[in-house]
Amino acid sequence: MEELIRDWGYVALFAYSFGGGFVGLVFAGVLSYAGDLNIYISMLVAGVSNFLGDQFLFTLARKNKLYAKDMMKKYGRKVALAHIMMRKYGSFVVFIQKYIYGIKTLIPLAMGLTKYSGAKFLVFNAFATALWAIVVGYASYTAGEYILNSAEDFKYYGLAIVAVILLLVSYFFRKI
Repeated sequence: MEELIRDWGYVALFAYSFGGGFVGLVFAGVLSYAGDLNIYISMLVAGVSNFLGDQFLFTLARKNKLYAKDMMKKYGRKVALAHIMMRKYGSFVVFIQKYIYGIKTLIPLAMGLTKYSGAKFLVFNAFATALWAIVVGYASYTAGEYILNSAEDFKYYGLAIVAVILLLVSYFFRKI
């Protein structure tokens, strides 16, 4: 299992982080503490992928408004929340959206539909992604010490427990 993680861990992290990445980076942080991955590479891979994913969504909405609007139709309440957050927080919503499950992909789409500056989004997205990768990566790396020490010989069981907790939290946020 460890060899599989070392061989494909960064590829899986990149693929997962393109559409969000919070849970993937948490796993990578814990696995980095365990010695299976490198925390700096994990933060870099997740950050680059997350940045590219948000830029892709912004550009998709900017270049193909009808398609983006059609994609967002089924998320009516979340789109409304995204627009309220954009009005309330302005450009800093780019920082906020990195940490809120359920609207992470909608904010770049919604901003791409408006007349928001593409260059401004690029700059804010770069800083927000770097901050996100450092905060989540370091926090999960630090939590890895607690998780793996409490389940000394069962590090993958500890990781499974974290996965269940994160899935329950995401389910809770979806219901809200």
